[in-house]
Amino acid sequence: MPKEKSAGAIIFRKEPFETPQGKDNKIYYLLLHYHSGHWEFPKGHIEGKESEEETVKREVAEETGLNDIKIIPGFKKYIKYFFRQYKENVSEKDRREGKTPWVFKLVTFFIAQTKTKDVKISHEHLGFLWLPIDEAIKKTTFKNSKKLLKEADEFITKKEHL
Repeated sequence: MPKEKSAGAIIFRKEPFETPQGKDNKIYYLLLHYHSGHWEFPKGHIEGKESEEETVKREVAEETGLNDIKIIPGFKKYIKYFFRQYKENVSEKDRREGKTPWVFKLVTFFIAQTKTKDVKISHEHLGFLWLPIDEAIKKTTFKNSKKLLKEADEFITKKEHL
C-alpha cells in the first residue's frame, strides 16, 4: 500500500476588542475550502529533505499567501487516514469499481499564528474563512480535524493565560 507524509498547520490570529474589564483578544481560525468540498487546514507533501516545519511554512505561503506565520512550540499532533489515489490515467470505470489503490496518509500538524488577515488562496482551493472556535468546529468537515481543532484551541487558550 502506498504511503504519504504531509505537514500542515492550524493557523490562528488574534483580534483585539474592548470589554468592561479592559482589552481582550478574540481568536479566529483559518479554514480552507478544498475542491473536493471539505473544509480543513493548510497542508501539503513534505518535499525532499525538508523538515516538517519547513514544509508547513512553504505550504502555508503557497496555499494562503501568509508569509508571517510563527509556529507555536509545544504542539505537534498527527492525523492518519486512507484515501483512494485517483490518478489522471485511471479510467472512470475503474474509479467506480474501486480499482484504484488505497493510500495511507500521515499528516503532522502544528499550530501557527499570523497577524495577517488578508488571505490569497491558491488554485488548490475554492475559498477561505476566518472563524471563531465554535463556528470553525462546525464548519470543519472531518471528525479527526474537529478533534484536532478543539485540542489546538485548548492549547492556545491555556498558553495565553500563563
